[in-house]
Amino acid sequence: MCFFALASGCAFSHVFVRSLCLYLDPEWASYKLGIFICLNCSGIHRNLPQISRVKSLRLDFWENDLIEFMKQHGNLCAKAKYQAKVPPYYYIPQSCDCLVLREQWIRAKYEREEFVATRVCQDPCSAGSHEGFLWKRGRESRQFQKRRFLLSAREGVMKYYTKEVSPKAIISIENLNAMFQTEKIQHAHGLQITYKTDGQTRNLFVYHESGKEIVDWFNAIRAARYYYLRTTFPTVPEPELIPRITRNYIKEGYMEKTGPKQKEAFKVRWFCLDSQDRNLMYLKNPLDAFAQGQVFIGRMDEGYEVRAGLPQGVRVKKRKPAITVVTPMREFVFICENEREQREWIDALNGVIAQPLTG
Repeated sequence: MCFFALASGCAFSHVFVRSLCLYLDPEWASYKLGIFICLNCSGIHRNLPQISRVKSLRLDFWENDLIEFMKQHGNLCAKAKYQAKVPPYYYIPQSCDCLVLREQWIRAKYEREEFVATRVCQDPCSAGSHEGFLWKRGRESRQFQKRRFLLSAREGVMKYYTKEVSPKAIISIENLNAMFQTEKIQHAHGLQITYKTDGQTRNLFVYHESGKEIVDWFNAIRAARYYYLRTTFPTVPEPELIPRITRNYIKEGYMEKTGPKQKEAFKVRWFCLDSQDRNLMYLKNPLDAFAQGQVFIGRMDEGYEVRAGLPQGVRVKKRKPAITVVTPMREFVFICENEREQREWIDALNGVIAQPLTG
């Protein structure tokens, strides 16, 4: 087994075996589970003393028996045990993901032992069925109210109800997406659900008081999406299918935009770039139900391009960095808050322009 070179009776030496760990250069370890962890995860493990105890690899004293325990275990050993049956649709968070995703992943593995070999896995159709209440932001009132949601992978729909017996909306799983938006919704368990209706993207903003329940909802949506994709495109390889289950916007934030004549006053709008649909959407407010408009981003050989700066002949009073998005129909002009935002938007847009069109 691969393991860190250890100095008996003292802190760990700085000899790391990359294949042993989930993160590069971890500086913490759970000596109860026998795994090495990053700083972000160490805080979560510290709050679970019944299943995990943490020490610093550099600062804490390591007794000989703990060192021997770490030698006999390690991340590969723990992964073989606690991640033996992770379903293909289950979202495995990265270090950059929000706290509720990372915490519930750790709890699911080590506290609830949901993926050990002895567990019976649900099929995607069953796992993609979920029912319960979520707090949903009202489209007009902008207040969060409790609404009943029902997800059925077998029927291929998600529904939600107000006080009526009939559903307020019936959403096809074909057009369904979900992403955590804790900062935008200003709730630690905030989830944004999107779907297509009449050619527009409809945004639902929801949360649940329970971190486990909101992550269960997220993974149930992923299971339903996986079931739909797997049955609709049976020959598509799994590595190509998984990224299409759900997705985050690759870039969001405020920019200013002008009108088609490029002489209208610039107005501040919230922009979202969806790489899968190749759409740059703009909204008056980040939590609006619908976008005010959108710009399709095609390929360079189709006449799409993004440039730093303003088009020739266009003048603005503000001394801020600008972006020009060139399409076959017209040029769109946006003003960014600073140069860093300008670079990030240009990189994100160029990434979409460079990717091939998919059916």
